[in-house]
Amino acid sequence: MSSYRINALTTWAAQQNGLSKADISLSSAVGDASFRRYFRLTLPDGSTQVLMDAPPEQEDSQSFVSIAKRWHSAGLPVPQVHAANLAEGFLLLDDLGNTPLQDLFTDDATTQAYHSQALMLIAKLQNRANSALLPAYDTALLARELDLFPQWCLSTWLAIPPPESWQAVREQLIQHALAQPVVSVHRDFDAMNLMVHQQRLYMIDFQDAVAGPLSYDLISLLRGRYCRFTGEQFASFVDEFYHQARRDGRLSSSVDSALFLTQCHAMAAQRSLKVLGIFCRLTLRDQKSGYLERLPHFLDHLEDSLLALPEQAAFAHWVNTTLRPAIIQRLAEAH
Repeated sequence: MSSYRINALTTWAAQQNGLSKADISLSSAVGDASFRRYFRLTLPDGSTQVLMDAPPEQEDSQSFVSIAKRWHSAGLPVPQVHAANLAEGFLLLDDLGNTPLQDLFTDDATTQAYHSQALMLIAKLQNRANSALLPAYDTALLARELDLFPQWCLSTWLAIPPPESWQAVREQLIQHALAQPVVSVHRDFDAMNLMVHQQRLYMIDFQDAVAGPLSYDLISLLRGRYCRFTGEQFASFVDEFYHQARRDGRLSSSVDSALFLTQCHAMAAQRSLKVLGIFCRLTLRDQKSGYLERLPHFLDHLEDSLLALPEQAAFAHWVNTTLRPAIIQRLAEAH
């Protein structure tokens, strides 16, 4: 980040608080996979705020600001936007501390308890946030996401073709997603995007929210970066979510628990394939580090869900006998 931009950011932050640059101090805060950077602003009274630097030529912060204001007004736990300069890409936000949810995954009991708490947050999001104001997670978007897998993982990184079953798999996963009720979807409801502040979970990084499948955020949580649940644990969480959604009216009685579990496994397969493609793209196109070594974890997620989808047996066999060895070999060569 240039000294000019740091100076401009500091000057703007001071002005928003009615202070001079000499009255405040900045320190780096946690970043993410985008081009955004975060700084902690300390005010003379010791209170803090977070400054988001999102260069407008690389990041469009309008959706973040709009969604944050709507969700905050709906009583959802998100950082309040105190000021925004979209032309410069500067945002002034609540400081939610330094504890993303995964830092509290210290043992099985605690991990499961926090996941149950996060399930309730998903329910609040789906019950309170108006999905009609969000872009549609439609056939075109689902297809573009799935296509990241053959484009970036198979072709660009591994230099292998997709299997003959790919087009059928792609179509079936899209249909499973579209068959579900449409709700507000955070779209990256992973533990890293849930901050624990004053014993409450807060959502961050929701700028890509869409109107989409009921199970998507559930899957982002259960098939995320930090945990691999057993089939029994996964099914138990899904059942907990299912019954809450039935009680809330988010899910019709025409959908039984077995069908919803199948839809969740299909959603998990879709998201795992997307992540395999995105992590390769982050590495190869965006020159980000630390993503390729996470591929085996999401490959495990993919295989776990494919095992629960009998119609995907041929694709599951290809994943196990062709894709997994290719990824392991490629990672070994990189070291």
